[in-house]
Amino acid sequence: MTSLVSASALGASRQARVWLSTNSHQYTLAPMAPATLGEPRALPIAVEIDAGSPQQAMVGFGASITDASADLIQQLPAHARAALLDELFGRDGDGIGLSFARLTIGASDFSRRHYTFDDTPDNAPDPTLAHFSIAPNLADVVPVTRAALAINPQLKVMASPWSAPAWMKSNRSLIQGTLDPAAYDAFARYLLRYVDAMAGQGIPIWALTVQNEPDFEPSSYPGMRLNAPARARFIGQHLGPLLAARGDGAPMLLDWDHNWSKPEEPLAVLADPDARRYVDAVAWHCYEGSPDAQSPVHAAYPDKDVYMTECSGGDWEPLRSGGLVLQARRLIIDSVRHDARGVLFWNLALDPQGGPHAGGCGTCRGVVTIDPASGQVTRTDDYTALAHASRFVPPGAHRVASSAAMDGVDNVAFVNPDGGRVLVVANSAPVPRTFSVRDGNQGFRYTLPGRSLATFTWTPSP
Repeated sequence: MTSLVSASALGASRQARVWLSTNSHQYTLAPMAPATLGEPRALPIAVEIDAGSPQQAMVGFGASITDASADLIQQLPAHARAALLDELFGRDGDGIGLSFARLTIGASDFSRRHYTFDDTPDNAPDPTLAHFSIAPNLADVVPVTRAALAINPQLKVMASPWSAPAWMKSNRSLIQGTLDPAAYDAFARYLLRYVDAMAGQGIPIWALTVQNEPDFEPSSYPGMRLNAPARARFIGQHLGPLLAARGDGAPMLLDWDHNWSKPEEPLAVLADPDARRYVDAVAWHCYEGSPDAQSPVHAAYPDKDVYMTECSGGDWEPLRSGGLVLQARRLIIDSVRHDARGVLFWNLALDPQGGPHAGGCGTCRGVVTIDPASGQVTRTDDYTALAHASRFVPPGAHRVASSAAMDGVDNVAFVNPDGGRVLVVANSAPVPRTFSVRDGNQGFRYTLPGRSLATFTWTPSP
């Protein structure tokens, strides 16, 4: 394929490979003419990489295997299902190597009905969890997740509840309300019962959050407000000690699991000494605020890791006008530059109408779109944004220091476990931008089209 972009030799024959995508979809993960590595010479827009300054080790990139996603994937014919899962979670051939996934503990808005794993007749209390069952997940979520793990045994699976069972809540409803303090112990045991049930299905739960979006009470799907003082008490006095008693086999615990706009919430939980000892990381969503909220929290508590655990693509501003480059810049570049070890988009798969769902978002899209009538699979901009990192940056790679954004050109750089370099660059400007890249004693220059995204890979000189 002939490159539309210019790559100038700087005096040597070694090369950096290039993959390009554009907002216009003229190019999508297209292999382009390579850039020739040579003696570095800085241009006004210069990306300086310091491979000797490793930052966070990466867990990976991925999306949520919601009820809706698993249902649609399971409806595919067996051969098509296997091919799609190989593509999403594999690294051979055209696989994009997703290595991070999220499950919902009970229903989210992307379920066909509202439920938890311990619903009782007339919401009767069930403190012994006698009614507990993950049966609602056995036909779809469990087999899809198990298949993904078979393809990629390195896959890290986290899980989040949208609501406690109604009998544990102040309003005895899955919709709105908060956790009844009298049920804190039962809810802690409920979460761990889920962990054990999934382990029994061959799905190790690597991390938990105590509540999805705890500062929001949705009116049309399960949710539960659980503010910082409540989370701190629940973690410090109930869930945390139960996790600690399990030793090294316990899942990690992530606090917050909500938007960039309220860093004071995780800071308040981490300020509580009883809760802080059990919290391993802070989880963030993208719907309000900006990625730079992550770094001050991490700086205040540098032993607590950072994860971006939900961001949906969809038909709204600024995504409608920002397109692929905006999504990639915020999540793949800026979130990781602000300390994220992993990035999760929301639904792995949705249908052409943005469902199935019961309440909640009617304009969301999945990483892939599956038409259940025809079986056709369409890859969205979210797929492309993820693939620009996940295909090239395996678990265990380290982000390394690199220059800040200049003139609409943003970047994030990695050193892979084998020493190979990966650089993801976004050009948000409507016009082409030419920039230089320097990695030690070698470098190249490149011109990216307006509103485009590129991944560069190369092997450093000895």
